Order: sequence, then structure tokens, then C-alpha cells
Amino acid sequence: MQEFTPIKEGKVREVYDVGDNLIIAATDRISAFDVILKNKINEKGAILTKMSAFWFDFTSDVVKNHMISTNTDDMPEFFRNDRFKGRAMLCKKLEMLPIECIVRGYITGSGWASYKESSSVCGIKLPEGLKESQVLPEVIYTPSTKAEIGDHDENISFEKSAEILEKQFPGKGREYAGKIRDLTIALYKKCADYALSKGIIIADTKFEFGLDENGEVVLGDEMLTPDSSRFWPSEGYEAGKSQPSFDKQYVRDYLKANPDCDYLLPDDVVNKTVDKYKEAYLMLTGKEFINE
Repeated sequence: MQEFTPIKEGKVREVYDVGDNLIIAATDRISAFDVILKNKINEKGAILTKMSAFWFDFTSDVVKNHMISTNTDDMPEFFRNDRFKGRAMLCKKLEMLPIECIVRGYITGSGWASYKESSSVCGIKLPEGLKESQVLPEVIYTPSTKAEIGDHDENISFEKSAEILEKQFPGKGREYAGKIRDLTIALYKKCADYALSKGIIIADTKFEFGLDENGEVVLGDEMLTPDSSRFWPSEGYEAGKSQPSFDKQYVRDYLKANPDCDYLLPDDVVNKTVDKYKEAYLMLTGKEFINE
């Protein structure tokens, strides 16, 4: 049996080269504030993979994506075991674009902090008098750079994203910057409308894109998981305060309230987090999470 080692390890994912394609395996690691925590969240990797697969299917009419299969029977023998069961996604190889495509439909988190200081988010001027967690008059696109592990992503303007892409793809950078901005907003609007019909508010999220062998923009990485998005229950939503959450905001809140915890979570926080992930999966897909 041929053995494989990761060609890249991110905060949560491991990437394996299997010839013409890649396998992206979601681990049970969890990160917050760009730091990998000491705990693992049991079954988290499988939930993320299943949720991404659901959204990739749901948005395939908007943009092509990199997913080929989540069935390990379609992968080399090395991956056909419990370590990778439900966690691995066979994907097309892409030349990934060095931009995190962040989209915000509500004002919260770092956006709210910025707004309180300057009435703007990432240089985008917003109306006066907005409340915390309020829906924005229009969806806004606030790209950032992609940081290495241990570093922090840097918020940038659309113009800066175009400059970065133009350096990498002379003559095409501005076109790619506009394309991924427009796709990001279109994906968010479609998915946010659907999620709201299922009782979940998607406050913000991020997407990543790459180029296929024909130079076509393709959606990659993960999609609309609790790791990459803020999910709120629509029931009980009220602007003017922070919202209860289905995502890892629960972890962030614990870390902020316990700065001396050294990124080690108590068991109740771990269990609460995975329960929230499973609840969100059920509400969005209509199916109980089963790792199969």
C-alpha cells in the first residue's frame, strides 16, 4: 500500500497530493484568534466535511467547485480507514488565489469594533447609528490576505486585492479580483437566504477560490462551515447585542473571558461546541449528523 504524507498542513486541514488530484482531510483541531487550541473537538472534522459537501452541491449552479467525492472508496487505499472516514474530500487541483474573500451581511465581531471607532469597516463607510449585530443596508465585501500559521490575516481593500492578484497574474489580476468579489456576494446571498428559511442567520463568512487548468475561477477550500462563518439562530434575534451562536464564537467568547486558560478548553465547552455544530448541520440539511 502506498503511504502518503501531507504536502501542507493548515490550522485545521491536511492536504495530500494523490497525483492528478488532492485529498483535503479536516481534522478535529480547532483554531481561534489564529491559534490552534490544545483540545480537539470530537467529530468536528467529519461535520465540516459533510457541511462543505452540502453547500458545494447547493451552489454548483453559481460557480464550479473543487469537490469530486467524499467517499473514501474513491481514494487510494491509504485513506480507506477510520482516520479519514467522513473527513476526507477528493478535490481537483487548483492554483489558489492568495485572497480570503470575506463577506458581511451583519455588523459583528471585528467589524463592530471597527465601526464603533470610525463608522466604517475595512475602509467602507457605513451609515451612522447602526447597532451591534444589525443587518447591513447592503452586503459588504472585505477581503484579507492569507496568513501563515501563527500570523494574523490582514484586512485589505478591494483595490489592494487587485494589486496583489495583478502581481501574480499580470494583465488578469483586476479581472480575477472583480470575479471573486462578485461570486462571493452571489454565493453569500443565495446561501444566506436559504439558511434563513431554515432558522439560521449567516452573519458573515469567507470563501477561497483558485484557478483550474483552463484559468477558470473555481470555488475551493471549505464552504459555510461553523469554522469559516458566524451562524446565529433566527429565533430570538434582536439587534443591539451579541447573539447566541452555532459556530466557534462560543469558543472565542470563552477564551476572551478566560485569558489565562492557555488555549485549553474545559470539557463542557468542548461538548457544547460539537453539539452546536451538529445542531446547525441538522437545521441546514434536515438530517441528523452521522459519520458514514
